[in-house]
Amino acid sequence: MKEWKGRFREPLDPRALAFSSSLGVDKRLARDDIQGSLAHVAMLAARRIIPAADAKKITLALKTILREIETGRAGWLEVSSGSGRFVAEDVHMAIEQRLIEKTGKAGARLHTARSRNDQVALDVRLYLRATIDQVAGNIRDAQRSLLAMAGRYHDVVMPGYTHLQRAQPVLLAHHLLAYVEMFDRDRARFLDCRKRVNRSPLGGAALAGTSFPIDRMGVARLLGFAGVVENSIDAVSDRDVLIEFIGAAAITMMHASRLAEELVLWTSREWRFASVGDAFTTGSSIMPQKKNPDMAELIRGKTGRVYGDLMALLTVMKGLPLAYNRDMQEDKEPLFDAADTVSASLDILARMLMTVTFDRGRFEQELDADFLLATELADYLARKGVPFREAHAVVGEIVALCQENRCSLSELPFSEYARRSKAFGRDIAEVLNARASLALKRSEGSTAPSEVSRAMRKWQKVLGGDRNRPRTSPRGAGPRKRQ
Repeated sequence: MKEWKGRFREPLDPRALAFSSSLGVDKRLARDDIQGSLAHVAMLAARRIIPAADAKKITLALKTILREIETGRAGWLEVSSGSGRFVAEDVHMAIEQRLIEKTGKAGARLHTARSRNDQVALDVRLYLRATIDQVAGNIRDAQRSLLAMAGRYHDVVMPGYTHLQRAQPVLLAHHLLAYVEMFDRDRARFLDCRKRVNRSPLGGAALAGTSFPIDRMGVARLLGFAGVVENSIDAVSDRDVLIEFIGAAAITMMHASRLAEELVLWTSREWRFASVGDAFTTGSSIMPQKKNPDMAELIRGKTGRVYGDLMALLTVMKGLPLAYNRDMQEDKEPLFDAADTVSASLDILARMLMTVTFDRGRFEQELDADFLLATELADYLARKGVPFREAHAVVGEIVALCQENRCSLSELPFSEYARRSKAFGRDIAEVLNARASLALKRSEGSTAPSEVSRAMRKWQKVLGGDRNRPRTSPRGAGPRKRQ
């Protein structure tokens, strides 16, 4: 069946149908499509736009079709093999064809006061809303894994880095909590995007609205939307919420990739700070000794896919005049790929982190190397009244002297300190001990043990009180309550 067959005198070339069909991609929206149709037909009946008897037949048939999908009996949704022909142009027409097979003329009334333009816009918003809830839960899982790890190693001091060069000592827990903070902003971005997703475009029709007395707000409420996309042209012609979602996914993947990169570095023989459990590493087909951090590397690699998804959809949309254009059919593949990739990556990351162990002794070996306490010495002089730039220069001379004599700051005789500044006292021992130096930090959010403990208590409260993911009802189960 072709929904436009009355206008045309010859059928679509089979190759053109195969080229233009999106059924192989958008069939995963089938549950969302049925959910939207159930709400739409309920409204049509309530407004007496179609007979109540027809609406009842349509509703029962749609629920039957939904069961076919959920039980794997929806062969009519599949792409035909061998011939390259497709059962339908897209998921919307596939379901409508199946509906008409079951109900006859009654099913043909379903599309009254609706276009595929607002129909597909609705479907992707229903899909996105549920997906955002899923990803928000994935992020929470990753945060909990990081917090648990921070708790296990709350007293471990490690070298902090800038430019991948050792910089200052920090608590390992402080380093891990930095990612908890990053992921929390990521989660907030998704949930903020959800507010804009949670508006119904249904009723925009093709672009100009409809002459039927529909109830847009009523349908929106049935589907759990907070409102409608008011302008009918805007409702069908933009994909900014999809782009925003993929953008949030790209930022989240960037953060996951940075953490994955650190795991790759830390588990290498050159660093030897950490080890990942066997369940999340692989071996080599030729080198028996290898234990490769493949899951971390794949997270790092898959980040580029999500960046590509974002650029793909931005490029699709950048030159399109209002309103709907067929180019917009290409929005599904980057959307689904980004959603699948970020969710799977976060899931693996959360599980992998629970298997990571750190070598406390290895960290301790590094705390007296590379002059990690040089900044503390400069701050010491500044607290004694030496202008900081002067203090910086003095400590720089001391570092150079230590390098010449191949000794650490703590091994340099006190006389050498006193020779370079009268402000040095015997109390410099307080700042020449990495662990003791942490307690000298005073700023909020610093690596001071008291501040890290405060942050951990905060996150234990936040993550412990948010164990129930913000789930929506099962997709495709029918109209939802307002959320």
